[in-house]
Amino acid sequence: MSVNSFALPEDGYNQSLVANVHPRDWTNPEPAPSYNLVVLGGGTAGLITAAGAAGLGAKVALIERAHLGGDCLNVGCVPSKALIRAARAYADVRDAGQYGVEVPEGARVNFPAVMKRMRRLRSEISPNDSAARYRDELGVDVFLDEGRFVDSDTVEVDGKKLHFRRAVIATGARAIPLPIPGLTESGYLTNETAFSLTELPKRLAVIGAGPIGCELAQTFARFGSQVTLLEVMPQILIREDQDAAALIQTALIRDGVSFILGCNIKGLTQDGQDKVLNIETDGESQEVHVDEVLLGVGRAPNVEGLNLEAVGVDFDIKQGVKVDDRLQTTNPRIYAAGDICSPYKFTHTADALARIVIQNTLFLGRAKSSTLAIPWCTYTDPEIAHVGLYEHKAEKQGSAIQTFTQDLQHVDRAILEGETAGFVKIHTKAGSDTIVGATIVARHAGEMISEITLAMVGGLGLGSLAKTIHPYPTQAEAIKRAADAYNRTRLTPRVKSLFTKWLAWTR
Repeated sequence: MSVNSFALPEDGYNQSLVANVHPRDWTNPEPAPSYNLVVLGGGTAGLITAAGAAGLGAKVALIERAHLGGDCLNVGCVPSKALIRAARAYADVRDAGQYGVEVPEGARVNFPAVMKRMRRLRSEISPNDSAARYRDELGVDVFLDEGRFVDSDTVEVDGKKLHFRRAVIATGARAIPLPIPGLTESGYLTNETAFSLTELPKRLAVIGAGPIGCELAQTFARFGSQVTLLEVMPQILIREDQDAAALIQTALIRDGVSFILGCNIKGLTQDGQDKVLNIETDGESQEVHVDEVLLGVGRAPNVEGLNLEAVGVDFDIKQGVKVDDRLQTTNPRIYAAGDICSPYKFTHTADALARIVIQNTLFLGRAKSSTLAIPWCTYTDPEIAHVGLYEHKAEKQGSAIQTFTQDLQHVDRAILEGETAGFVKIHTKAGSDTIVGATIVARHAGEMISEITLAMVGGLGLGSLAKTIHPYPTQAEAIKRAADAYNRTRLTPRVKSLFTKWLAWTR
């Protein structure tokens, strides 16, 4: 992807976006004699590192070869959630009849208007990540060009040498094509190009039923595309709780998504205006004709061109830069943060890792990434949010756990909202109320999971959640009900017998 090819069409909103994240008339500054920190990469991890360090008084240089804001602002979280919100609005209109609201027939999605709204909102958010803000408000020296290590205390960019005490690699990852014959020749979409669409594909194949694939498959189906979701594994969202994945699959089917699971994509060809996917499932071949193919899977770390070999930084072209628990690379002067080094490729994880890097690079800190409790959310409707251990992983590790589940169909607010397809599932260490993991399926699961994450970080068990008063009626009451279920396990037959005798004696 060229520097600004993601910002199409070139309307006023995208022109404003580009003027913030990669101004065409930008002039790189003259380097300072030395820097406390040189940061390579202007995505979430790089921006947080640069802003945090500069705010503490460090002299910081930030290098970005493409666009500030990284995937999150430009081709990830921000545009995708804008589309998801529009799709949810349509679904609410479509389903309004069950609430007694009469909607005239013929309601439809104006796809160009949806995309225009997305571009407007992305543009409005972009000043937070702009080159001008980092230079003028935060005092960071911003270099928009390729950066590469020269030696263990020098980075070269735009023909200039930047000398540093510490450096941080935060170059992130990018979408890559899958090894499908004919894919490149026939053309395909990724998250880096899908948000430049101006016309809705009538027929869309989404390859990969992970979080990105499921989110966009449901979104485009709600917009009116005939969507086929293809996955090599026998279930969608393979890393998630199976009960949760099953609920999401049912939701996507309700929205019109077709599934081909456990399939092998043998190739992609062009037949006139059609793109034709040649698929094999259980030994049988079939063809799927579509207008566009969207890759919802396939990422690679951006390690090329950094000259890491010259400075002794160990890396893998598939896994990224190798770091220890303190995010230090094999070169003690160089650290890494974000998607370039973490298996948890989320914006909020990049933020958290950047904060660790600031402590460890500027203050000789000993902060460790292994101490983080990292939640995540798949923004389908309903959402899946998770933190900590899954049941299947606990079993694989030989960890004995107890699981407490509360279905939303028994929660008053969920019943009143018509959002009963979901649950709260909390895992504790066997024999105690110590929370080791949780999965929530609900329309706003991403908002609900933070209560459990906070409890885990603060060392609060299910007993504390049971004591916590939750407003009635809310869907978060399901968390308290799951905690109440734990309390009931403490009422053993012996304890109940003692209570019964006590109550009889006190009559």
